[in-house]
Amino acid sequence: MIKEMPKTYDPKLAEDRIYKNWLDKKYFHAEVDKSKKPFTIVIPPPNITGQLHMGHALDNTMQDILIRWKRMQGYNALWVPGTDHASISTEVKIVKKMAEEGLTKEDIGREKFLERAWEWKKEYGGTILNQLMKLGSSCDWDRERFTMDEGLNNAVLTVFEKLYKKGYIYRGEKLINWCPKCRTTISDAEVDHVDKEGSFWHIKYPIKGTNEFLEFATTRPETMLGDTAIAVHPDDERYK
Repeated sequence: MIKEMPKTYDPKLAEDRIYKNWLDKKYFHAEVDKSKKPFTIVIPPPNITGQLHMGHALDNTMQDILIRWKRMQGYNALWVPGTDHASISTEVKIVKKMAEEGLTKEDIGREKFLERAWEWKKEYGGTILNQLMKLGSSCDWDRERFTMDEGLNNAVLTVFEKLYKKGYIYRGEKLINWCPKCRTTISDAEVDHVDKEGSFWHIKYPIKGTNEFLEFATTRPETMLGDTAIAVHPDDERYK
């Protein structure tokens, strides 16, 4: 009997079977081959803070198109997959989940917190990789990496030390974003600026030997207790 053709396309009946065949035959695996020109893409590793979104789907589809095209052109093409530990962002997620249990980092200590972090990575890192496979991504899964892998971690430390010794990395003097809760610095990219109404304070400092005052305005009056001097513009006629 001739099997009736389904009236609607069910991707589950085809995609998993075809993708498994690709993996079994190692179509995406690359070996060193000096007879072919190499072409490599290292995936911008998704953060393990959750699941992939439409932006990831678009980005990885573009990479997949490019790597498959290069394979068709005869290149020794390699697409390296992986995930990013996303330190602060992941910590925030774990702390939020712990709060639902009525716990804080201080309650459980460093080692127990790190155990939770690795459990989080195992759960959400695996979810992300499965989602990439569901997209049909032609990555070399034998080379899957994580940014906290020992080899990568050592490489970062080695390069950081070299750049520091060459003077390319230095401790500068500038304003930073300090989080009193996380007790660490936060990059500008991770800070949301919120406009708030405040007060404009006018403070009068007495001028020694006179009955006059020097008045200035500030939004941060708390610095008054540590003030040791007041600077004025030398060309300002008010202070001649």
